[in-house]
Amino acid sequence: MRKTLLAVTLGTAVTLAGCAQMGQDNNTDVYKRSGNTMNVTDRNDLYNERGVPNGDDTRMNNFGYVRHQQSPVRGDANLYNNMPTFNRERAADLISKLCTQLPNVKDVATLVTDEEVLIVYDTDTKNRQETADQVKKTALSVVPRYYHVYVADDPRLMKDIERFGRLDSNSRNIDQIIDATIQRMLKYPQGRKLSDGENENGEMINETNDRLDRDFHDGTPKPAKMNR
Repeated sequence: MRKTLLAVTLGTAVTLAGCAQMGQDNNTDVYKRSGNTMNVTDRNDLYNERGVPNGDDTRMNNFGYVRHQQSPVRGDANLYNNMPTFNRERAADLISKLCTQLPNVKDVATLVTDEEVLIVYDTDTKNRQETADQVKKTALSVVPRYYHVYVADDPRLMKDIERFGRLDSNSRNIDQIIDATIQRMLKYPQGRKLSDGENENGEMINETNDRLDRDFHDGTPKPAKMNR
């Protein structure tokens, strides 16, 4: 009798657990939990090319939603490991790839620093200003919004930015070296102003870097000392 009762009890528990799991899987309002984070779907790598599969088996069509909560313990801070960081090399790779998909753009070299994107490209366009605008806005769609983008449609300058590839933000005199290159790039079409408060390169009016553009257009280039 005890064995029969035990078997019935275990069977009921398994059945209820199975029903609960099915109910959770079918309820799209229930989010999967991971510590203090509630995600609609399992977490994926920041650059996951496959994305999260949807019902129609397409890639990268899903929205992203994440909700974070503070620790319920007063004074206790959430410590997150493996926080995603901005990879400049991969950003430069993506910008170059995307720009080669633009009309009349055949060859693209991209340098991404700590706050600037320098793009040199080869093109046979008949509208240099429009192509410069497309290249610039492609880069802006990849990098954080505080970045400034400078472009030049002269492949002879590719070696100028290529030599910066092995340097970093702590390299000696790196600010002055890059600023001199930017001055040369400003002689080429930069596209349209981004907004009433920003110039063609995404520099805010009265921002430190904005002096580079003003000095050039005034016809009296000066060595710019920027706060980086």
